Amino acid sequence: MKGILLRILHHKITRFVFVGGLATLTHIVVAFSAIYFFAIPVFIANIFGFSVAFGLSYLMQSLFVFKQSLTRKNACRFFIVQFSALLISQITSGLFETTNNYIQTLLIVFMLPVITYLIHNLWTYKQGPSAHS
Repeated sequence: MKGILLRILHHKITRFVFVGGLATLTHIVVAFSAIYFFAIPVFIANIFGFSVAFGLSYLMQSLFVFKQSLTRKNACRFFIVQFSALLISQITSGLFETTNNYIQTLLIVFMLPVITYLIHNLWTYKQGPSAHS
């Protein structure tokens, strides 16, 4: 079983999905908690969820997924990608304003991984021509 798990985690996309899942779960727990316990509007709750998930995600994506050190350049690029994805998802969420708050939040957090993996792979963590994935 351990050998299978190690082979699965050998692939960058699998590690990305794992870390993304953990960050998504973090986003959901923080946002749902803000909505439930403090009656915070969905928009604000998702900003809180995004912020906490962002820190976790940057650390784990850099070190575990893309196997690169933490740099100011990558942190800025990571933020630009994540924040842009958040803005896009917030705009999309606005299209579903009459939908349940929890469903809106789920729509937001499941849109982010698809968009961000592609951009992080192609831009944020892009290595020079001699680099291998």
